[in-house]
Amino acid sequence: MAAGYCNACGTAEARNAIHKYHYANVNNNTSWRCREDGSNVVVTSPDDVIVANGVSGALELALTALLDEDSVLLVPRPGFCIYSVIAESHGARVVHYDLLPNQGWECDLDYIDRIISEQEQCTNDTNTKVVRGIVVNNPSNPTGAVYREEHLMQIVRLAEKWNVPIVADEIYGDLTFGDNIFHPLANVVGKLGYKVPVITASGLGKQYLVPGWRIGWIIFQDSCHGSIQEVKKGAQRLAQVLLGASRLAQVAIPAVLDPPNVSNLASIAQWKENLYTQVENQAALLCGLLNECHGLEVIRPQGAMYAMVKIHLHLFDGDIYDDVSFMKLLLEEENVVVLPGRAFGLGREECDTPVFRVVFCAPEDVLRFASERISSFCSRHAG
Repeated sequence: MAAGYCNACGTAEARNAIHKYHYANVNNNTSWRCREDGSNVVVTSPDDVIVANGVSGALELALTALLDEDSVLLVPRPGFCIYSVIAESHGARVVHYDLLPNQGWECDLDYIDRIISEQEQCTNDTNTKVVRGIVVNNPSNPTGAVYREEHLMQIVRLAEKWNVPIVADEIYGDLTFGDNIFHPLANVVGKLGYKVPVITASGLGKQYLVPGWRIGWIIFQDSCHGSIQEVKKGAQRLAQVLLGASRLAQVAIPAVLDPPNVSNLASIAQWKENLYTQVENQAALLCGLLNECHGLEVIRPQGAMYAMVKIHLHLFDGDIYDDVSFMKLLLEEENVVVLPGRAFGLGREECDTPVFRVVFCAPEDVLRFASERISSFCSRHAG
């Protein structure tokens, strides 16, 4: 059966499992929207799920349906480049909003409020929304930030003020460290009355270490006003062109997210717990070692697979004058690869602190070896 064509939006089994995983306390047979006791209660169904070729493919579906030429998408800075690439490929404009490194990389809400106001004032058509969406990546690539529920509520209230849908990139899910808790934005919106539509992008790749399987999905949780039904229909039509993820790969979705018995469920949960503990230990190891390097300061990650490291330029010689020069020399002299902050939108303004991103998923011996090389490099270029 897994060799034939299936519904372009995904197999019924896969979409049911995804919906049940994200909405564990919701009856799958309910309609997409209902009202209870006079309050707004938006209920999704498996029909609101589209399975795609990885989360990148899922974001392609969502953003293509959401954006028009000359419309605006707000994306985080620093942030993953895929949002900008997709938006600009369709003629939309990308406006970056800042994340605040000294506040756990939380969103600069005042800045977001200001730039939405500025963008909306630039149009002569008061019936057309210029800002079509705001991307929120939590847990974050590249910062490793995990947002507090209160901060997410502030984002939702701001989106409600400006009638802006939220695109929630949550591919890292509950991969968090210590006391940090992952709060799905769709749940946060529900607590605040379902007044903002949320398009959630997630997948198996990062949380289950199978990125090569290319299994991602989007879930459309509309607002109580029915704001994005046409956007969902557009994404479903586009899925007919792309034909979605491999049917063979989709067989894994219910096996992982909705296993057939309690024993399998417990085994998967234990595997994830062991994995997350290992990743957290590797993060602590690498960040501790890099913090001991001359001229470097690690911004501790709260989750995901990455950390950002500040470069205090005044402590280095003249060969290192920004994040790119640091990266190039480190590669040439020590054969160690890091990504400069400029790859994520940082480093283009004088006020930006030069940073680079590291990944801590390698084995501990590799992390130690790389840290030794980075330490030697920093000492050799001490100013």
